[in-house]
Amino acid sequence: MQKQILTILGATGSIGVSTLDVVARHPERFEIFALSGNSQIQRLAEQCRQFAPRFAVVAGDSEAQALRKLLGAGSATEVLHGAAALDDVAAAADVTTVMAAIVGAAGLSSSLAAARAGKRLLLANKEALVMAGEVFINAVRDGGATLLPIDSEHNAIFQSLPAGFDYGLQHCGVRRIVLTASGGPFRLTPLQQLAAMTPDQACAHPNWVMGRKISVDSATMMNKGLEIIEARWLFGVEASRISVLIHPESVIHSMVDYVDGSVMAQLGNPDMRTPIAYALSYPERIDSGVSGLDLCRVGRLTFEEPDLQRFPCLELAYEALRIGHSAPTTLNAANEVAVAAFLEGELRFDQIAQVVAEVLENLPAHRLSDLGAVMEADKEARAGARAAVASIAQPMVSSLATTRS
Repeated sequence: MQKQILTILGATGSIGVSTLDVVARHPERFEIFALSGNSQIQRLAEQCRQFAPRFAVVAGDSEAQALRKLLGAGSATEVLHGAAALDDVAAAADVTTVMAAIVGAAGLSSSLAAARAGKRLLLANKEALVMAGEVFINAVRDGGATLLPIDSEHNAIFQSLPAGFDYGLQHCGVRRIVLTASGGPFRLTPLQQLAAMTPDQACAHPNWVMGRKISVDSATMMNKGLEIIEARWLFGVEASRISVLIHPESVIHSMVDYVDGSVMAQLGNPDMRTPIAYALSYPERIDSGVSGLDLCRVGRLTFEEPDLQRFPCLELAYEALRIGHSAPTTLNAANEVAVAAFLEGELRFDQIAQVVAEVLENLPAHRLSDLGAVMEADKEARAGARAAVASIAQPMVSSLATTRS
């Protein structure tokens, strides 16, 4: 058995930590070539000491100096910094497999670098396909890369599709794809209370342990909207054949509905190590460290249609996919800015969707031919979103001032 040589982009986040947990269980299968981290330098140093990668990549020079100090002069790990270094460790000749787990637009360039270099690409960065779907899929095909989805929903779909599936459902007998969603922490919150929900409340996911940005996306169900767009590119299926079903127990991770009446589903405990282990070992299966599913203990599985009044971001994602071209890029960028503003206390929870809707309406969609065009559309949308945040937040600040006086 030939060892896989791994670069893990976003090693200090929840996906990266779970990936290293699986890797540590199978030292005979995996070797770490490079790890990257952003602000959690202490955690990255601990990971470097445990796994001894050849390279560690951080954001800037100050973070690099801090990491070198923590690792000490005798460390075998060379510390690099900057976006170009991320691209380099993703495309390095020695690397066979790349876990792309950097959240948001920041992970796009390095994910593309891995695709162009023909790597086995484990994609946890959904924004890469949301922002640059056609550009990204073309890079995968032109580079001869193997693309394996890490999102639990898309991984479940991949497991439920016929063997030999090649990114297109035309000849697979598939009627539709069903993405399941937990409904997040506010599924039962009275609508009139949503405006008052705090960042800590939004980040208290009932089933999954995730970073703050993706936790807020779960609370708004924008994460499911982004997954709809991601599914369109991963599986070559139009929006009308992708549906969403709220499943609070998070036991069925997604389903494939076939034309003969069969429905194939993947079930398991809500733990990201399951899809990570499946992608790392595909087409084999290895121990992930996740306990087996006890359906008797679960007791029941429930389902409900999503309420678009409660989750307007879901409809905004469908609309962006229907518009096409740069609209999904605009949606993603506006959402990132709005979520960051919410986490900083500049917006109310219910104003996240308001910002996204305003930017999506104001910026006309146009064709994206390459990464430069994608990043320009992203930049334009972020500027529009910041302006929208400022205009929406100002009345909120004035209202608070009036209330306090």
